[in-house]
Amino acid sequence: MSNKIKKKVLTEKNQAPMQLSQKLRAQFMHNNHINFAGAVIATLLTAIINLVISWLLQQIIDAATGNNQVFDLIQLLIISIGLVFILIMGLILEQKTSPRFVEKAMAQYKNMVFSEISKKSISSFATENTSAYLSALSNDASSIEKNYIAKIFPLIQQIVMFTGAFLMMLYYSPLLTLAAVILSLCPVIGSILSGNRLAVMEKTVSEKNESFLGSVKDMLTGFSVVKSFKVEKEMMKLFRTSNEEAEHSKRKRRQIEILIQMIGGVTGIVAQFGVFLFGAYLAIQSQAITAGVVIIFVQLMNFVVSPIGEVPQILANRKAALALVDKLALSLSEHVEQNGIPVGQTLNKAIELDHVSFGYEEEQTVLKDISLEFEARKSYALVGGSGSGKSTLLNLLIGSYFSYQGEIRYDGQELKQINLDSLYDLVSIIQQNVFVFDSSIQNNITMFKEFDQERINRAIDQAGLSDLIEQKGLNYACGENGNGLSGGERQRISIARCLLKGSSVMLVDEATAELDAKTAVAVTNSILEIEDLTRIIVTHRLEEAILRKYDKIFVMQNGRLIEQGTFDELMKEKGYFYSLYMVSQ
Repeated sequence: MSNKIKKKVLTEKNQAPMQLSQKLRAQFMHNNHINFAGAVIATLLTAIINLVISWLLQQIIDAATGNNQVFDLIQLLIISIGLVFILIMGLILEQKTSPRFVEKAMAQYKNMVFSEISKKSISSFATENTSAYLSALSNDASSIEKNYIAKIFPLIQQIVMFTGAFLMMLYYSPLLTLAAVILSLCPVIGSILSGNRLAVMEKTVSEKNESFLGSVKDMLTGFSVVKSFKVEKEMMKLFRTSNEEAEHSKRKRRQIEILIQMIGGVTGIVAQFGVFLFGAYLAIQSQAITAGVVIIFVQLMNFVVSPIGEVPQILANRKAALALVDKLALSLSEHVEQNGIPVGQTLNKAIELDHVSFGYEEEQTVLKDISLEFEARKSYALVGGSGSGKSTLLNLLIGSYFSYQGEIRYDGQELKQINLDSLYDLVSIIQQNVFVFDSSIQNNITMFKEFDQERINRAIDQAGLSDLIEQKGLNYACGENGNGLSGGERQRISIARCLLKGSSVMLVDEATAELDAKTAVAVTNSILEIEDLTRIIVTHRLEEAILRKYDKIFVMQNGRLIEQGTFDELMKEKGYFYSLYMVSQ
């Protein structure tokens, strides 16, 4: 590959996360402009009215001391009532629009994140840390909401009030205003420099939280293993370490936040005292400054000092929050499903494996030089001892891994070149580990899609679910990961959803392992009797009546295909399959 081509590929690779980050940020404003505009108007009204109130105090004090030649107290009272009314209207508008803006912005952002996650291939979840996405949709999202979205309007208000107060101070006393500007430069510079450190720490907190969530997920998922091996103390030690590291990173972040506040607060007070002292000097030297002007300068200095302390911190937090968006965009842009060539929804000829070898790690080969053919609309059994590579072979067929050697072809099309979305239409799989959503039995069978009820009932009957439905009903809540069902009931739901999908190719990995013998035979017969379906079934049940129904049986041992043929042919050979069968009887 030439340097020019390498540079182009590298540029495109770097652009993808940037483009995705912009796409994610755009979700905050998507169809949200009316709420945003309303909240901005309310914010501007509040800021301007606060400035006008400062002016009004000056007018009232000067009127009381006889220095106001423009308004009398009655006129000032009317103006005050009008300002209060406008302020109430602004607050009502803010109450209606700002929360709606935040709600819609975060909902759309998280929807887009999940949409991008769903574009990934199955294989990506075998190599990625999914805790990163859990953290992104929980803690990171909360940080983005708190430090970016919810701070948009306070930032606008602070900037408007600072600008307005500065202009008013300039009008009343240019010399005193110049002193205020000079004294205000130090806190601004210090806070901005500290803000860079905050962005780095926000990323560190996110990474430590991902690690913590990963540890918690592992411990809860493997709870039964922890208890049976009595390793509660060891797990507690791991939990404590991960937890303390996460909290330590949060402490460091809080320290930087406090540092920014300290810089802004201390230097702001110094600036305020400096302006007061200089103002007192000018008042002594000249009688042009009235009592009202002194009071308004006190009020306006609050509007100047407050942004000096708060705006740099808000900007630092915004930068840190956007760094989380960029971090997520980088993760989301990796291992996305390739476009590829669409494959038909029906297998017409065959699935071919040509000298396929594969290992989860380079030095450990699980499948070794496998060559075989699954003809369309026929039934095949994969048998062999534990660890022989049967389940791994099915995972390759569904596109879970692409690091294999050799070729896997669907109707002549190499799997690595196939569009995975079209592959998922062609192939469905029933696995040993069944996932059941925390929803009704019907939703778990239909996977939340609409189907004709007759078709649903047929799948229920073929999967042996009729008794369960009769007892509990289709609307029965399955619980988290189906904890309201037995293992066999969860497995039957998995079989039913696969049958209902109606794919041309069905991969079955020990689907009847948790079923009783009678139900297992009935379910297997139902699968084998479906017309126009290519079936590849991994099984440990070696019942003669079932085995005779397969068009061919493939026998695996230590990652190799060692025998193949019909039941009668393999029994006549009296090889490895014959031994497996005789032992099982």
